[in-house]
Amino acid sequence: MANYENITLEKGMYSVKGKSMTDVLEELDPSENYAGTSLAGLDAFSRQLKRFDIKVSGKGSDCVEKFFQSSGSAALFPEYVSQAVRAGMESVDILPNIVATVTNIDGMDYRTITSTPEEDDKTLKIVGEGAYIPQTTVKTQENLVKLHKRGRMLVASYEAVRFQRLDLFTVTLKQIGAYIARAQLKDAVDVLLNGDGNNNPCSVITAETDGKLSYNDLVSLWAGVSPYELNTILAPTDAMKKLLALDEMKDASSGLNFQGTGKMITPMGATLLHAQSMESGKIIGLDKNCALEMVQAGDIVTDYDKLIDRQLERASISCIAGFAKIFKDSAKALEY
Repeated sequence: MANYENITLEKGMYSVKGKSMTDVLEELDPSENYAGTSLAGLDAFSRQLKRFDIKVSGKGSDCVEKFFQSSGSAALFPEYVSQAVRAGMESVDILPNIVATVTNIDGMDYRTITSTPEEDDKTLKIVGEGAYIPQTTVKTQENLVKLHKRGRMLVASYEAVRFQRLDLFTVTLKQIGAYIARAQLKDAVDVLLNGDGNNNPCSVITAETDGKLSYNDLVSLWAGVSPYELNTILAPTDAMKKLLALDEMKDASSGLNFQGTGKMITPMGATLLHAQSMESGKIIGLDKNCALEMVQAGDIVTDYDKLIDRQLERASISCIAGFAKIFKDSAKALEY
């Protein structure tokens, strides 16, 4: 049953198309086999860390050199790097709150689909017997989704970091993940505002008073997104300060929620998200369920050869992703 101790670890596990090393290990050593044991709750990668007695966090975390005591444990190092970077991305990532769906592709070319309903198409009318049934047209977009490679080059010799604790090294890797997540959010905001190259920028609503935001402006934004649901608002730092200063944002329920959890909800029920990368002067209101598609060409990619054979030196950590509009009118911008 302790199959995890007998698995031969090698670099080839990183070259399985569409799968991370953890995915490959799970196929060889399913976690479900450990239900009710002391190893329950650990995934296949964590069991390999336990196998080589490598502690990557907490009190008594090991040094980086612990990974390189054998060829088997060295093969785990790139996956540790990827998981730490991914954790950093997730810690600051608000994309799950604005992306309706994530599409994973194997290549670099992707053409999404779209449906542009007219006002008359947004209501389902009564169809008489034998009458023509109104249709919704779905077609592929004219232009490809633009994918951007975001990443960092990790430059360090094994000698420079070998005695560094893994929990400290993890902090550095998480910061790289945070950089990637913020860059991807900037790409997503750009697509929401300016479109994905298929003549679909969002419509702009002008605030009643130049340079100011009022509750009436939020109501106009809510009405502008209709018949879609305004459930998410993206705002830069300047707009966040203006919105949080509104009297309507200081009511008891909104105030208690913000003070207790740090989550900001507008009086109309939309989640208010802080997007530091946005330029001041606009906020975006959208229906997160149908506004944006995220396209990924694989997961986080590390130069595993360099990390294993050359023991760090100079290795890239990158992620390729892009964004596409789904329904053009499901996102509107409020300019102030």
